Amino acid sequence: MGPLVPDVIGNELNFVVALFVGIAFGYILEQAGFSTSKKLVGLFYGYDFTVLRVFFTAGITAMIGLVIFAFLGLIDLNLIYVNPTFLYSALVGGFIMGLGFVIGGFCPGTSFCAAAIGKIDAIYFIGGSVIGVLLFGELYPMLYGLYTAENWGFVTVYDLLGTSHAVVAFSFAIMAAGAFWFTRWVELRVNNGATSKEHPLKLYYAVVSILFVMGLSAFLMPSKQNAVLDKANNPEEINSVRLNYITSDELAFRLMDNDNNLQIIDFRPIKEFSEMSLPRSIPMKFKELFGKDALKTIAVKKKLTVFVAADEKDEKKASVIASELGFENVRVLQGGMAAFKSQILNYQAPPEMKTQQEKDTARFRAKASIEVAELIKNNKKAPIEKKKSKRIIGGC
Repeated sequence: MGPLVPDVIGNELNFVVALFVGIAFGYILEQAGFSTSKKLVGLFYGYDFTVLRVFFTAGITAMIGLVIFAFLGLIDLNLIYVNPTFLYSALVGGFIMGLGFVIGGFCPGTSFCAAAIGKIDAIYFIGGSVIGVLLFGELYPMLYGLYTAENWGFVTVYDLLGTSHAVVAFSFAIMAAGAFWFTRWVELRVNNGATSKEHPLKLYYAVVSILFVMGLSAFLMPSKQNAVLDKANNPEEINSVRLNYITSDELAFRLMDNDNNLQIIDFRPIKEFSEMSLPRSIPMKFKELFGKDALKTIAVKKKLTVFVAADEKDEKKASVIASELGFENVRVLQGGMAAFKSQILNYQAPPEMKTQQEKDTARFRAKASIEVAELIKNNKKAPIEKKKSKRIIGGC
């Protein structure tokens, strides 16, 4: 568990806060009746769908809340960790989890809630869970192939469907409203038309309406990525952006000096990058700035990131996006790659040099044109190996 507020709440205080949050969460679960196995398994027998409605409501609220917070710039969705998907282990594990839920009447979280108030069946359930964990640990080498089979990586629903967060949130809100109506209909049939006093119809319809309105608002709200890209394509925004330049001479010097803190992000077309690329450069497209890889690369502290493109206009566009995403310590190559080629790689000394500064500059550029060209020649790009996703231990 990471700090609730990074750099503000330390690990020790974080554990204290987590303890009280856990106590409050357990109290709410118990008060909601989730410490009673009869209420929990009602989902599978059709007489009580409280569990489904609670989890649907929690999921939709969190999902839509994240979409709205991301639009307002209060949270970066790229910072949210997504567990890797191992399809077969998820299917088998889900089946075992569901079967245990029906037989035992609890899930792991609710079993501890029930055990805290002294329920014997919950204590037996926890004991069985511990035995299952130990048994799995012993059989892990045998089950490893199934456990890691069909690795889909860090995939999300909106990635698979090729759509946005807002569309997925709205779709799930519609699904929730439909599921609420259907489960209510099933409950009335199973319970012979009896209406629970705990869930009056007016409150029920109010919750469904709120979910629908929240989902609709998330759907109509433009994504942050589209809003930032529109801003980056606006000529007025591009011309008004204040850039932190790096000259061709300084960049050449850092390359010749083998500066380990230097990293170059190259926004030129991949064909141009393949034909000629500077050492310590990484090819990237504008949309890739919104991804996790860009975050891991550019947000590294003590690194000097230099944006390079064919011309300064594209560099300004990348700078607008980076600024909106909160990236700092980013500089752009003055004049773009065209200026670097003219001033360094293809440098031609002027016929007349009057000042000492002009002579020193000419001497440096003549030397740099040879050394940087040699560095580019020796800049053999090693094939990028795909990192194997490691199974993450933890979570709910």
